[in-house]
Amino acid sequence: MSLAELSEDTISKLRLIKRNLVEVVTEEELVELIETKKPRAYVGYEPSGEIHLGHLMTVNKLMDLQKSGVDVVVLLADVHAYLNEKGDFNEIKEIAEYNKRAFIALGLDETKAEFVLGSKFQLEREYVLDIHRLARITTLNRARRSMDEVSRRKEDPMVSQMVYPLMQALDIVHLRVDIAVGGIDQRKIHMLARENLPRIGYYSPVCLHTPILLGLDGEKMSSSRGNYISVADDKEEVERKIRKAYCPEKKVEDNPIIQIAKYHVFPRFEKVVVERPAKFGGDVEYSSYDDLERDYVDGNLHPMDLKISMANYLNKLLENTRKKLK
Repeated sequence: MSLAELSEDTISKLRLIKRNLVEVVTEEELVELIETKKPRAYVGYEPSGEIHLGHLMTVNKLMDLQKSGVDVVVLLADVHAYLNEKGDFNEIKEIAEYNKRAFIALGLDETKAEFVLGSKFQLEREYVLDIHRLARITTLNRARRSMDEVSRRKEDPMVSQMVYPLMQALDIVHLRVDIAVGGIDQRKIHMLARENLPRIGYYSPVCLHTPILLGLDGEKMSSSRGNYISVADDKEEVERKIRKAYCPEKKVEDNPIIQIAKYHVFPRFEKVVVERPAKFGGDVEYSSYDDLERDYVDGNLHPMDLKISMANYLNKLLENTRKKLK
């Protein structure tokens, strides 16, 4: 179906839902959901003590979905975290509560979101039986390939971590959601769900995949490297990290500061003003990311001016979050 055949309302919702995504599987199924029902979408998060801009990629997408009239479910995946060796249940539950507060503080509308602790349904008889049903039709190699995206022990994984992707597939149907949202690194698990859930009597979900945010050093984001911005970082720390960050001149590919502009700043602010001394051209205002990217590639915007501006806007974005988390 072409865009010309869709209503203005559907087109508007579709554009917002697709904004800054890497992939929709499939767009035709998404359109059908939008036009025939009030869909439900979810993201699952292993409770983490550090909520950072990587998490905000999917939180931003949940906010887009809320604006599009989609009901949103946030799974605080305590059982998943336990299986992935993230601590005992008491420790994980405490972190999950902090995560819930952080997601709301970042802008998720609490009145339009349902927060679910995994242990509230993942230990029930029917869910456990479904794990066995799915295990009977999933090869070890397929489970291993899916597990590789989430496991902490890729070389010598525990059996529990092989169960992880099966559970993630089953979460979709047991939470009664139509849309699974995750980073593109979740694709193998989502494809496992789409292919194998119908074989045990369930439906295939629509899958929305967001990009993976680079660390500030241009490498993979990692807690051990500390190459990320946390919601707990104060104003000065954000400025320090941004000033030190990798930001190659005239290059947007694999540029973490450009990613921050595209995925975090422009979706939240109607216009972005880069403040510069008059001798360097004076202030410049952008109403779209594309305009900023064009100036940067053409050399009309210096990396340090971009950095200072992004630090200012990130601090505006995180200021209210910090207050709510105190």
